[in-house]
Amino acid sequence: MTSSPRFYRMHNVIQDYAWGSTTSIGQLFGIENPEGKPQAEIWMGAHQNGCSQIEVDGKPILLSEFIDADKATFIGTETAATFGELPYLFKVLAAEKALSIQVHPSKAQAEDGFAREEEQGIPRNAGNRNYKDPNHKPELVYALTPYQAMNGFREFADIVSFFRALDIEEIHSLVEALEANQNELGLECFFEAMLSLDGEVKDSSVAKLLVFAEAHKDEELFGLILDLAEQYPGDIGLFAPLMLNTLTLQPGESMFLYACTPHAYLKGTGLEIMANSDNVLRAGLTPKYMDVPELVSCTQCVPIPFDSLLMTPQTENGIEHYPIPVPDFKFSVYQQANNVELHTNSAEILLAVDASLTVAHTDGETLTIAKGESVFIPANAGAYLANSEGKFARAYN
Repeated sequence: MTSSPRFYRMHNVIQDYAWGSTTSIGQLFGIENPEGKPQAEIWMGAHQNGCSQIEVDGKPILLSEFIDADKATFIGTETAATFGELPYLFKVLAAEKALSIQVHPSKAQAEDGFAREEEQGIPRNAGNRNYKDPNHKPELVYALTPYQAMNGFREFADIVSFFRALDIEEIHSLVEALEANQNELGLECFFEAMLSLDGEVKDSSVAKLLVFAEAHKDEELFGLILDLAEQYPGDIGLFAPLMLNTLTLQPGESMFLYACTPHAYLKGTGLEIMANSDNVLRAGLTPKYMDVPELVSCTQCVPIPFDSLLMTPQTENGIEHYPIPVPDFKFSVYQQANNVELHTNSAEILLAVDASLTVAHTDGETLTIAKGESVFIPANAGAYLANSEGKFARAYN
């Protein structure tokens, strides 16, 4: 392999998960979908479950294989020493239906859990496997369309107020216990008890929730619960909007999702960048395996103030740099770049969002990508120029 090119056009995997939109990616980027399949996520990166390809010497090669040939050169000496791989995965995520409510473990929890399940001999692709790798999965989402989500627990008093209003006899004792213990331990016990409801108690509780929601369907929150009930009938996760903050990001808005924080993406299309992990502990809105005790052990049951959910970028000459609190990735958005000079200290992925993007190197190499396309730029590229009449996003670390 030669390392002379500075820019590599990426060919990315489109995941056809059932919750994905059949139209959004086509409408935003002009990417065809002749079979009408869900186009849920475009993966840009070197993750084994959907690795991008680039062309080297005229031949397609997995990005992971390219990086492994010379990690210090292609992802940078420091990144190679710290992470040993491209430490982030960059995505376009287009949700037509709600994704499961999720919690991602911390780095220490992931390392412990992964080692434990390896020792137990649980296959990594098993349905009851909690830890697919020993990494955490903090993530940022940046809205391209209105983007509905849940993120973090509501204030204690708000949760109590909602459940008091429901007045569901089967869970009176749980609500009373939370009202008497409006603290982290009280919420942890309530959260675990609600997720553990089963049989007739669960069915009756969910049914009464939906009766209440139908009577209050003009309220946005209960309209949401009714929508979710059509997608996941009878699911205990239908109570989640009463426990978790619900919000709709407008295009250009973003939020960070910390480890150990319950969240869910409900509808909309956005950019997502995360640590290179596939660890998911589920908390409802899913037919998949839920390990409630393990989930709760990895959940911080503390409220997140609603007005702290949106991220505020640091703006510099029209460039938005997002203050990412982990070393795995950085994220910036550029608008109408006119010969903006960028410098690589790590491997970078640029995505043209709404117009073509041209990158040019001092050695004379140039590459133009259309909206919806991406380019991989190795750490040894040094300085380069970027030009676009629209918006492009930059993933790096």
